[in-house]
Amino acid sequence: MQQDKVKDAVLKVALGYSLEEVTEEYDARDGELKLVKRKETRKDVPPDLKAVKFLLSEDDYSALTDEELQAEKIRLLKELKEE
Repeated sequence: MQQDKVKDAVLKVALGYSLEEVTEEYDARDGELKLVKRKETRKDVPPDLKAVKFLLSEDDYSALTDEELQAEKIRLLKELKEE
């Protein structure tokens, strides 16, 4: 279970991902905190080649036939489009 979570995390980094970051600033007025400023930012994290190499080294692609390699390529491209 834990190993699957790690592999999923490495796959996410290998494919790249987006995240939203919220920054809030507060000020103490009249004895209580009040929101003064709120900033929402969307960040795109590009694919990481080291993660890609790690994933590729985990699978033994050298043993696959040309047809199997083509099917794997199509699967990976489809997965990239879904992300």
